[in-house]
Amino acid sequence: MECGSPSQPSPLTAHRTRVPALTTQLLWLLLLAIPVAAIAWTVTHEEVFREPRDYCKERSESARALWQRKFFYLFTCEYCFSHYVAAAFLVITRFKLLYPDGRGYLVSLFALVWIANIYMGVFANLRLDISHERIEIKSKDLDLQSKEEEMRSDRAA
Repeated sequence: MECGSPSQPSPLTAHRTRVPALTTQLLWLLLLAIPVAAIAWTVTHEEVFREPRDYCKERSESARALWQRKFFYLFTCEYCFSHYVAAAFLVITRFKLLYPDGRGYLVSLFALVWIANIYMGVFANLRLDISHERIEIKSKDLDLQSKEEEMRSDRAA
């Protein structure tokens, strides 16, 4: 059979037929980064995983072998852990970016980690802003309470 005949696509058209449109790939990338970021953030920051994370932190600082220190460290670092979460999602979804072969997995792994870490950075800043607002509100409440107590003590005197 001749390459490029109707039953045998040429290498160029075969590449195009196996890889979805770039806009579809980018949408998948943006959407897959959300659960990657959520899982990486939850494991490395949230209270629900505090005890295992504390154990991993202690082991990452005290283990004798270098590989053990590095292994336990990855559970305390959202950037490091996001690589493993992204790799797991690529195995589950078989998402490939730009290329239909192993290169597509490699490109998608690092792109997914990058987008997920952007999401986590935005979330961290948002959370910090919310925390500052709560502290500010609490401070204003305490000021208001102390002024009310002052007024009560002035009336009583």
